Amino acid sequence: MPITQKVPFRKVLVANRGEIAVRIIRALKELGIRSVAIFSDADKDSLHVLMADEAYRVGPPDPKLSYLNIEKIVKIAKDCGAEAIHPGYGFLAQSKEFAERVTEEGLVFIGPPSKIHEIVSDKLAFKAFLGNHGIPVVPGPFKEIETVDEALETAENLGYPVILKPRFGGGGIGMFVCHNADELKKSFMLAARLSDVAFGKRNLYIEKYYPEAKHIEVQILADNHNNVIHLFERECSMQRRFQKVLEEAPSPILDDEKRKRVTSIALRIARLVNYVNAGTVEFIYVPSEDKFYFIELNARIQVEHPITEAITGVDIVKEQLYIAAGYKLNLSQNEVEIRGHAIEARIYAEDPRTLSPSPGT
Repeated sequence: MPITQKVPFRKVLVANRGEIAVRIIRALKELGIRSVAIFSDADKDSLHVLMADEAYRVGPPDPKLSYLNIEKIVKIAKDCGAEAIHPGYGFLAQSKEFAERVTEEGLVFIGPPSKIHEIVSDKLAFKAFLGNHGIPVVPGPFKEIETVDEALETAENLGYPVILKPRFGGGGIGMFVCHNADELKKSFMLAARLSDVAFGKRNLYIEKYYPEAKHIEVQILADNHNNVIHLFERECSMQRRFQKVLEEAPSPILDDEKRKRVTSIALRIARLVNYVNAGTVEFIYVPSEDKFYFIELNARIQVEHPITEAITGVDIVKEQLYIAAGYKLNLSQNEVEIRGHAIEARIYAEDPRTLSPSPGT
């Protein structure tokens, strides 16, 4: 859909690399906005560096010293005269601290504000908040599980299988499905350790696990003027180790009634938290119960956003730019229609002998 407002920024720094950096730079070029890339020593010859109007070294290959170096990224943006920073996905995209530092320095963070990241980062507290406001959430107590005995008692009440999740986790990391008490005993301490390593906190919670559930996510856009729309749904049920392998839009299992039901819940959630910019509200759909249960809200652009763009004609990255600049949404809900079907597949590098993740050397 054509965007009619004037150019939102003159220069934008893209705080990422790879496919998403290329995608954002392409949108900037189409709008006539100067693009700034950052790169580690490992990425100095990458496509996003070659495409950008300007490119600056951010540090050595270690992401902690480069793409996760908040102060260095902000300094580069200030020094080169960028007005805004787009974090892409991964790295600092969902960092409350990064969003705060960007705005503290008088720059624009192209994404949800820090208050949204603070709300959604605590998975358990956010689940409790939504559950107390009438949003259907996956069955399970609104409190942490601190001991194996407490986990066993909770699982007995919920009924097996159950799933252990890190309270402050994300990306499918550190989750364990347990089909009986023995599996739960073995998984509890391992889940806590993995949560500590990946997220710096050992806090866990437990939910009912539905093996037959379908993974449905709703793309939303919201501006600073209380306008919220959805761009329909994607289905991401085909997963490996809780990582998405195949995504489809629209979902082949939803009829019009179910589609309206889940998108309405997603919009209600967005309004409850005064959401701003692009986001994805994720659910599981349990066919045997004909129910949708909220599982998480991803406060960033998703890897799989192109299939939503393909079926709606909406350029989500460009909409992010205009929303961040303070404009109203470029379109209303009535203007968003499904046109066709799109599929995205991911390629995972694995060791053929062990089937463990192995990106090579």
